[in-house]
Amino acid sequence: MNPQIKDLLKPEILNTVNGLELVARIIVEGFMSGSNKSQAVGAGQEFSQYRSYEPGDDLRQLDWKMYARSERYYIKQAEIETNITVKFIIDASHSMAYTEAGVSKLQYTNVLAAALAYLCRKQSDTFGLYTVNNKILNTVQPRFEQQQFIRFINALIHIKSEGTWKKDNGLEQLFDHHGKELIIFFTDLYDDGEDLLHFISRLKTPRNEVIVFHLMGHHEMELDQEGSFTFEDLETRAQVKVDTAQQQEQYTARIKEWIRRSRMWMLEKHISYQLVSMGDPFEKTLRDFLKVRKSMIR
Repeated sequence: MNPQIKDLLKPEILNTVNGLELVARIIVEGFMSGSNKSQAVGAGQEFSQYRSYEPGDDLRQLDWKMYARSERYYIKQAEIETNITVKFIIDASHSMAYTEAGVSKLQYTNVLAAALAYLCRKQSDTFGLYTVNNKILNTVQPRFEQQQFIRFINALIHIKSEGTWKKDNGLEQLFDHHGKELIIFFTDLYDDGEDLLHFISRLKTPRNEVIVFHLMGHHEMELDQEGSFTFEDLETRAQVKVDTAQQQEQYTARIKEWIRRSRMWMLEKHISYQLVSMGDPFEKTLRDFLKVRKSMIR
């Protein structure tokens, strides 16, 4: 991870509108000004192909050199001509309070969501936010207007990770899809039973794309602490004593199998699955987002 960004991942920065906005801007601008130039451009920004002129087309897109050669009107078609609605959904259950290196899963998620929303704003996409647990469903309705990003950031910093994952009752508005939509769901996939998987399956329709960012801590995946510990489930408060030297191999094998099964289940349903280890470069998440967005619009 970029040392400059890592130094900014502190609660006193991430829990303020100005601080989270700053982190998001640094991540995106650094990504776009480096070797990874924007893959998602508006009409006329990156030429892709020609198509015949149709009534109603913007005359500024006419290629007069092609007309001079062929005496026919052609439009220079950009790589991406249309915008989409991006819906961010955040699992705000108490397990997202899990913390490594002073940053919780929820705070890490907020950074990712803020960076992706900042990118959406630059691409003139409509975007909104839904945060879910069994106590509350907070909504920032998808809009494209000047104040939407600040509204989005303000909602992020007020999220509390509490309770458990909310079952489908009361979530009907999240399954109300119109037009081209990209749904981004941030979760650690911890719940009681199969509620989360059922929820994810309902998000996918033939007309939209869904990408699930599965957040895991490094220690959470590797159980690489040394010694005997008592671990507590943040949601159920159940406790278990663990000797890491004796149980690490079995534990990591079970985690890898769970991740493999989760990935395969989503791929079978044409849902993009991305494992995010806390500490991964944020640029990787941006690339994954752009890849899904680009494949959806074409």
